[in-house]
This record gives sequence, C-alpha cells and structure tokens, in this order.
Amino acid sequence: MSETLEAVKTLVAAGQVRISEHGYDEIAADGIYVRDVLAGVDKATVIEDYPTFPKGRAVLVLQFDKDSRPIHVVWGIPKGFISPAVVVTAYRPDPERWDRTFTKRRGKDE
Repeated sequence: MSETLEAVKTLVAAGQVRISEHGYDEIAADGIYVRDVLAGVDKATVIEDYPTFPKGRAVLVLQFDKDSRPIHVVWGIPKGFISPAVVVTAYRPDPERWDRTFTKRRGKDE
C-alpha cells in the first residue's frame, strides 16, 4: 500500500483537503462531482506512486463515482508539509489510452 495514499485518506477523513485550480478545471470539464472524488478515496486503487515528486509526494489512483464510472485522481501532499491532501487533477480515463481495468497504460503497439 502507498504511504502517500494512506496519508491522503487520513487527511480527507479529517477534512484537510484542497483542490488545485487545475483540479477544479479538469473536474468540471469531465462532469465529475467533488463529492464523488472525496467519497471514493477510501476504495482507491494505486496506479502509480510518486513518493519523491519534486513538489511533494503524490499518487495516481483509480476511483469510482456514485454511478460506478472510473475516475483517475492525482492526490498530492505539498513538499515540506503534512497537510492538506490536494487534488492535483481528476479526470475520466480515456479507454483508448488505458486497459479495460483503467490501471495500465496502453502501449503504442497494442
């Protein structure tokens, strides 16, 4: 399990969350509800973990909205801080770019 995701879950449960401007833009563009992003973190599946990302540790996860539609969310924690959990971006994964589980990127030869 990702330490970053565990920290994010704890922060979300405590209400210590921020959504980046880019995150809001992407959420709105894909018709995603913030409440679905927040509610789905408990059952999130790690796709990629970035514990040494220069701006602070981050993790790309697969979550699902209330209608069981997939959402990719990049959660981060700012470098040098232990709070808040930040929604860096969230979007509907493109089936042309992801496998049927939405957890593995499709290769150029697929």
